[in-house]
Amino acid sequence: MPRRITVFVKTGVKTPARLEKTESDSFIAYLNARAHDGEANRALVELIAASFSVPKTSIVIVRGHKSRHKLLEINA
Repeated sequence: MPRRITVFVKTGVKTPARLEKTESDSFIAYLNARAHDGEANRALVELIAASFSVPKTSIVIVRGHKSRHKLLEINA
């Protein structure tokens, strides 16, 4: 069964990319990539795939392609 997670994305950070879980069971993703030409979305999918140990192809951005607030579906 697919798992859905909500993620707030912060782009262009100087520190290494990382994923933090919040108290409300959502996540904050800190990405080095900028929100330009889908770079941040690709970086987010790579970060989620590495964090959850799933292939990148099993992650779908359901809502929020052009927003900092995203809903992702992980089909593992």
